[in-house]
Amino acid sequence: MRDRLPPALRRGPAFWRRSVQARVVVSTVLLSAAVVGIVGWFLIQQTRDGLLDNRVAAVVQEAEGETEAARTDLAAASRLDLDESAQQQALVEPIQARGATRGFAVVLSPPVGEDLRLADGGAKFTEGLDLSSVPATLEDHFDSLSATAWTYTDIRTTRDIEGLPEGPGIVVGSQVRLPADDKTYTLYYLYPLAEQQETLALVSRAMLIAGVPLLLLIAGLTWLVTRQVVTPIRMARRVAERLAAGQLQERLRVTGEDDLARLATSFNQMASNLQKQIRQLEELSRLQRRFVSDVSHELRTPITTVRMASDVIHDARPFLDPVTGRAAELLQKELDRFETLLADLLEISRFDAGAAVLETEDVDLVDVARRVVDMTSVLAAQRDTRVVLHDPGYPCVAEADVRRVERIVRNLVTNAIDHAESEDVEVYVGADRQSAAIAVRDHGVGLGPGESAMVFNRFWRADPARARTSGGTGLGLSISLEDTHLHGGWLQAWGRPGEGAQFRLTLPRLLGTQLRHSPLPLVPTDARETA
Repeated sequence: MRDRLPPALRRGPAFWRRSVQARVVVSTVLLSAAVVGIVGWFLIQQTRDGLLDNRVAAVVQEAEGETEAARTDLAAASRLDLDESAQQQALVEPIQARGATRGFAVVLSPPVGEDLRLADGGAKFTEGLDLSSVPATLEDHFDSLSATAWTYTDIRTTRDIEGLPEGPGIVVGSQVRLPADDKTYTLYYLYPLAEQQETLALVSRAMLIAGVPLLLLIAGLTWLVTRQVVTPIRMARRVAERLAAGQLQERLRVTGEDDLARLATSFNQMASNLQKQIRQLEELSRLQRRFVSDVSHELRTPITTVRMASDVIHDARPFLDPVTGRAAELLQKELDRFETLLADLLEISRFDAGAAVLETEDVDLVDVARRVVDMTSVLAAQRDTRVVLHDPGYPCVAEADVRRVERIVRNLVTNAIDHAESEDVEVYVGADRQSAAIAVRDHGVGLGPGESAMVFNRFWRADPARARTSGGTGLGLSISLEDTHLHGGWLQAWGRPGEGAQFRLTLPRLLGTQLRHSPLPLVPTDARETA
């Protein structure tokens, strides 16, 4: 489903994660929108309350004035001989006439105390007004003698009434006594809130129209401000990437004297110091490689001479006294070890000089593992341990240099025997369509935190006080790592103190293919269960 999205949408999440500037701008706009929204809502509420308060005060005052005028007219008419219906009509008609010009409606209720509702009939009201516009709660309030009261309502009409639109409104109730029957009636005055609605809508639109450009302005200003900070950081990132790629002459341009300029100056000083130290280390490494190469080559001739003399002495042991014969055996053994060290040094020199080449063929890693197990069986027996091969039951073929792969596996197995602590050493072989792998597992002392990477360093030892029993030179794992890199493979280590270690060699089935995974786990299954 992600592949069907437009490219811009697919790049969106990555852009959001990588761009500090975008996150700052969006966060600022969202926070500003929240603040503007809250302030706008508060202002609208204040405006609404002010408009309504003013409107309520005006209509209540006007309604009381109308009621007072009606009472005066009724007092003057009480001396006349009028019946009840005529007096009601004389009361309502002038108010209706004034309401038509001032924009309000009027309702005269039945007498108070007769338990009659407006909907029951008998009320006189502005023609076209729906009597349900008077709330039942207000009718209940005036079931008995009461002072003037008001409430909000929803004005409804049965036909259009000029000056009285449907919608929100205010209804004010006030009571008068009719001289004709000496009964109390309630006058309801209904005033619309259309003007207040329009004013409030105008204010809301004005705030919305002003708020959107304000947010855009805030976004633009935030973008510009963050750009001034982010641009030098991006430049520093690009320069740092070029420095990491080996372009040690790269530097940041320093402008001004602010904090960013001081940061650029400090960055350039750091880069200069790193360049100086790296060049010193490169020169030292070059001298070291040259020294190792020269010493290794120079020692070959004298060691050959010493070997010839040692062979003669060793062959003459039957004719020597026991002490001299034992010395001849020790000399032969140490010469073997010295020649192994010299061969490893020469091999390291070839790697450093870039002269190592592969002689590839199709190699079955199962056969390689089986040969190494057979070769190391005597050493394993001396250490009171066993090397157990877990045959996968199918060929695990890879394009590789059989001599170098066999050397890698032999180094891993002999190293495991050295640290096995009389526990079995297990060798696993596996393969899939892209890669083949060999894993060597021991249950000995294991590796401490961080040692899984250091174990491949030249001459590195986890415990310097520990004696090597296999005659190793301390270069075996380093050479194995270089051999693995020649194949484009992985050589990885895992270990925990007291739980042993596991080394895994992974090779591509086809030379030159990039590895993406290994058919064997780096962390052993038994270690996962006990972790």
